Amino acid sequence: MIGSRLGRLFSVAVLLGLLAACGPGTGSSTSGGKHLHVIATWAGDEQASFKAMVKPWEDRTGNKVDYEASRDLNALLTTRVQAGTPPDLAGLPGPGQMAEFAKAGKLVNLDGVVDMTAMNDQYGQNWVKLGTVGGHLVGIFIKTSIKGLIYYDPKTISSTGVDFTTPPKTYDELSADVNKIQQKTGKTPWCIGVESGAASGWPGTDWIKDFFLRQAGPAKYEQWGAGQEPWNSPEMKTAWQSFGAVVNSSKLTYGGKNYVLSTNFATAFDPMFQSTPGCYLHHQASFITSFFTHDFPNLKPVDDFTFFGFPDINPQYSGAQVVAGDLFGMFKDSPEARDLIKYLTTAQAQQIWVKRGGAVSPNKKVDLSAYPDPLSKQSAQLLLAANPPEFDAGDLQTNAMQTAFFAGVVSYISNPGSLDSILNDLEKKRNGG
Repeated sequence: MIGSRLGRLFSVAVLLGLLAACGPGTGSSTSGGKHLHVIATWAGDEQASFKAMVKPWEDRTGNKVDYEASRDLNALLTTRVQAGTPPDLAGLPGPGQMAEFAKAGKLVNLDGVVDMTAMNDQYGQNWVKLGTVGGHLVGIFIKTSIKGLIYYDPKTISSTGVDFTTPPKTYDELSADVNKIQQKTGKTPWCIGVESGAASGWPGTDWIKDFFLRQAGPAKYEQWGAGQEPWNSPEMKTAWQSFGAVVNSSKLTYGGKNYVLSTNFATAFDPMFQSTPGCYLHHQASFITSFFTHDFPNLKPVDDFTFFGFPDINPQYSGAQVVAGDLFGMFKDSPEARDLIKYLTTAQAQQIWVKRGGAVSPNKKVDLSAYPDPLSKQSAQLLLAANPPEFDAGDLQTNAMQTAFFAGVVSYISNPGSLDSILNDLEKKRNGG
């Protein structure tokens, strides 16, 4: 979530929405129907979009979704499940953590809940596979995002002498443009912020994934996601060093390490849109656009912000793309919970969030015309064209491994000279140490 976390991956702050009905004892009936307790990471505009998504279901059934938001989703779910007070449904921290809950027998199998024929027809094979554990569907994706996008304000970029009308095709070309921006303006080209509460560090992991996929290739990337790639391999170290060349450069990254470490991902881009820009480029997933317009309501897509995809590094792996998504699972079985999860898989439900912005639907029945602006439509097209689409490798791993990855990024930014020890520690954790 993180990002999506990701998308999951992806709230303004720790907000608890509608808590009066969110604790143990939810699922009770009222004169207006049943109350279902739902936990996810979304706050702010994302929470509003989810509430809009479920409102037609509430209107149709007379039931009510009592929503609770938490940035530390995995810890909250683990605590509630162990206490015997799980929610009815929840956003899941990622496929890796989903598998842990499923193997512990805490998630309801969805094979008999949703129409699997429709799922296999409307969703790409990978999205169904990622929600499957032990041969059973236990998680459904209700929205997705394309990662590795590089956002900029076309007006301020033009003043630097850089022309992104034709985006850089290679990372070397992008690096040359970045240096040109720095030399022309005397300012730092990149804005980066990795603070995110208990998940601090995750925005930096997205950089590392982009480098690793394009340098080492899809096969090794998939081994990494499966927990089979050594964290201290030469390829892994190269990816971290490539990120370090950006984030640890006082000439390239706004505010230096203090800004990067203390600034929340949801506002890290703010200097890019100030009247006198403090930076010119921001690396983030497609969900970030709703955060842009939250902080700067007058911004217009295309005119005031646009993007290009992370460029190729090794041409052998051209077209590979990191993607992410928000999973939902059922912890308590009931007719009402079954009906809600079925509804959430439909194009009808998902296009509601799509139309509000900040989401790409994994359901192929959502028409491109549902996307509210050219940029969101471009994100959807990029997701569909990804070859191959590679799911966020961090989200595929256990919560303990992912948490260590986040912390490792924070440590690396704090002390770049500690990279070898960070990677060796991550490798020990991978091996159970």
